[in-house]
Amino acid sequence: MGFSGHHARKRFGQHWLRDDSILQRIIEAADLQSSDRVLEVGPGRGALTERLLAEGVKAVHAIELDRDLVDGLQERFGAQPGFSLHQGDVLEAPLELSDGHIADKVVANIPYNITGPLLERLVGRLDRPVDPSYQRLVLLVQKEVAERIHARPGQSGFSALSVRMQLLARCRSVCPVPPRCFQPPPKVQSEVICLDPLPASERVEPALAVRVESLLKQAFLARRKMLRNTLAGVAEPERLQDLAASSGFSLQQRPQELAPDTWVALARGLNRGD
Repeated sequence: MGFSGHHARKRFGQHWLRDDSILQRIIEAADLQSSDRVLEVGPGRGALTERLLAEGVKAVHAIELDRDLVDGLQERFGAQPGFSLHQGDVLEAPLELSDGHIADKVVANIPYNITGPLLERLVGRLDRPVDPSYQRLVLLVQKEVAERIHARPGQSGFSALSVRMQLLARCRSVCPVPPRCFQPPPKVQSEVICLDPLPASERVEPALAVRVESLLKQAFLARRKMLRNTLAGVAEPERLQDLAASSGFSLQQRPQELAPDTWVALARGLNRGD
């Protein structure tokens, strides 16, 4: 019974987080309240699930892909009030809790091969944010992805992903997670990040978001080139020069040097002239 005989499976990207101090940092970052309903993605053998339930939250709903872990999780936590479990793929499974409510917060040790699609499912896209949004997401991801999400303009990791995520949520690093914290150890460094989705009043409106997305795709295709080259064609040269000046940047700059709000200002100027 339980998890005896079960080994981490490479095809599911399974690496069990077993470092108590990191597990505690995740719990602290989630800032759990007794009224919170928590969605846990990829509970594995339940190391984090146990801590979530111990916090006395209203509910913990776990989604686990590996059928062979489900019986062990049910055996371990099934009798605890507020615990529910769904076996399935988080990219396709319903995310509502068993009582039909939406979770307030998400805690996830994300399989690294589905990070992009899962972020889109949990946070949304610039032109289609998840609504209603979660209050907070605490995610364990590959360090390289984490750095791109919370990078600041001018830093080497700053990318189109940085702009998108920072226009959707307040993003910060919680702590690095070296391979030794897992069993088996992954070949890459990891990091815990915290995302607080922006309220609807602070989001980029859909028509503007579409324009921002178009600009990001065009500019970051050649991230080392100056914007006067990568943005050529989005407007007449003279108008583009004026828009750059009024948006607070120079066409001599490169895309990774522009803050998210600057991209929005440029998009707004372009939309105003269409």
